[in-house]
Amino acid sequence: MGNGDRATPRGASSSSEQGLGTIPAFRSELQPGRDVVDPHEWAGGIPREAGIAPRVRVGRDKWFNVLWLLPVGFVVLIITVAAAKGLHNMPAVQNFMAEYPGSGLAPGHEHMPGIPAWLSWQHFFNLFLIMFILRSGLQILVDHPRLYFTRNCTPGKEWLRLRGPVPDDPFWTAKDDSVELPRQVGLPGIRHSIGLARWWHLGMDMLWLLNGVVFYVLLFTTGEWRRIVPTRWEVFPDAVTVLIRYLSLDWPTDNGWVAYNSLQLLTYFVTVFVAAPLALLTGLGMSPALSTRLGRISKPLNIQLARSLHFLVMMWFLLFIALHVTFVVTTGALRNLNHMFAGRDDDSWVGFGVFLIALVVVVLGWVAATPLTFRHPRLVQRVGYALVGPLQRLFEYTDAKPGTYSDADISPYLWHNGTYPDSDEYRRLYRSGFRDYRLRIFGLVRDPVDLSLDDLRALPYHEQTTQHFCIQGWSGVAKWGGVSMHSIMERVHPLPEAKWVVFYSLAEGSGGGTYYDAHAIEQMDHHLTMLAYTMNDDPLTYGHGAPLRLRNELQHGFKHVKWVAAIEFVDDFRQLGGGHGGYNEDHEFYGYRQTL
Repeated sequence: MGNGDRATPRGASSSSEQGLGTIPAFRSELQPGRDVVDPHEWAGGIPREAGIAPRVRVGRDKWFNVLWLLPVGFVVLIITVAAAKGLHNMPAVQNFMAEYPGSGLAPGHEHMPGIPAWLSWQHFFNLFLIMFILRSGLQILVDHPRLYFTRNCTPGKEWLRLRGPVPDDPFWTAKDDSVELPRQVGLPGIRHSIGLARWWHLGMDMLWLLNGVVFYVLLFTTGEWRRIVPTRWEVFPDAVTVLIRYLSLDWPTDNGWVAYNSLQLLTYFVTVFVAAPLALLTGLGMSPALSTRLGRISKPLNIQLARSLHFLVMMWFLLFIALHVTFVVTTGALRNLNHMFAGRDDDSWVGFGVFLIALVVVVLGWVAATPLTFRHPRLVQRVGYALVGPLQRLFEYTDAKPGTYSDADISPYLWHNGTYPDSDEYRRLYRSGFRDYRLRIFGLVRDPVDLSLDDLRALPYHEQTTQHFCIQGWSGVAKWGGVSMHSIMERVHPLPEAKWVVFYSLAEGSGGGTYYDAHAIEQMDHHLTMLAYTMNDDPLTYGHGAPLRLRNELQHGFKHVKWVAAIEFVDDFRQLGGGHGGYNEDHEFYGYRQTL
């Protein structure tokens, strides 16, 4: 691995023969979280860190500041308007525009004027939901502010970044790499708040999808589909005419009450039937369980390509909203607002009044979202899980087959993450080469046991080459060697009442207290769940979890506990720590099920 040799913990160079000593009471070292967000103490007091203006890679090592698109775009717009005016006055172009006038009116549509009330309500619901989706989506993006086209998230190989180059620091983690957004831009707007951002994003996505299903049904049962679905080839040259008119500032006559012009029709079609489904598909493409199950699809359409396409779809929606609002205002605001909000075709102020009420609701939702999240994060989590939980549970037990990846797919770099163990106990173990390390397995098992690394190596060897999915968005492929959890369970014989398996770490969480996580026992018997003591045929390094780490390929990486100290089989995790199933679940409002 490109970063595999960073494995020396601070202070581990002096000699000592002392081993693990007395096994601590693991439960007593868990620290419950708080059910409120204090921005000053969040994520262990992580310092504020602003990002940079987006940079896009040009060539091998050049970066273009996207903000330059503002002056460059203005110059290009002036030149384009001048060129369009010249084209507009050419006889051949005028003949073309006369033959293809730009009307989006389909045959028979002239008998269906008007915009139904359900479409006005759909318009408002989409506006309200997309606000939360975009804000939380930006928050998720900046938790790993780099985009790639391959699953190998090697620093310096990204195509877009919102942070400077990764520093040459052997202890730099993906969490260190996250940046902050203003609280009224991101949701919730504090650094490394991806757990809460995901509840907002996935929960609102489910409502948005439900709204979309209703929209599709009504669109095709009422005949309104003809407004936005091309039914004749002339729509394409018609759209060219409309574009020339817009760019030459000779704007076409608006007749949206009856039909959109051809350029509007195509834009709506792309938004409704291309961008919206692509948002869903690329979102599912980032799911660990689904990607692991559908290897033949997820290997070429990898998580990072899905993440990049998801970002580009978001940019399309932002562009669409900006242009939509611009043309509503500049092509007859009162009449357009009456079409959209009042279902009438006149220049009265009724639609404007309804629009103001809708705008107040949207602004109130916008302003209230962050303080509501700070005061009631568990409520945000419960509502989010109620909305997305059924879909997560559907994928959680999906069978996945090994063999998708080979040695040729191993990533040159796999990010480090988590809070490194820095205790005297861990240093002693590290200095002795983990000779005195013992893995304690206890709880609801018939045969509790303490296993040394030699004992673990004596068990049947298990190896798998799999893709790592970090909840922050980065990924990578590595080959893990060790012992399957199936073999561990055959060794200790869990009792029938054991429903959850809890892994305790030698490291603390970011806010203090032992790091731990609980997994459903059904997943522990899965053929892609294991305890790894090698990575890419070498012993685990300090940064990647030496001497032992969990791999559960149906879950995000934060559940793959590193530096494993002990395993406890329990009937219910609610008696542990904060009672939510793990350290990040207790402190940062992650969900114990995170298969999406």
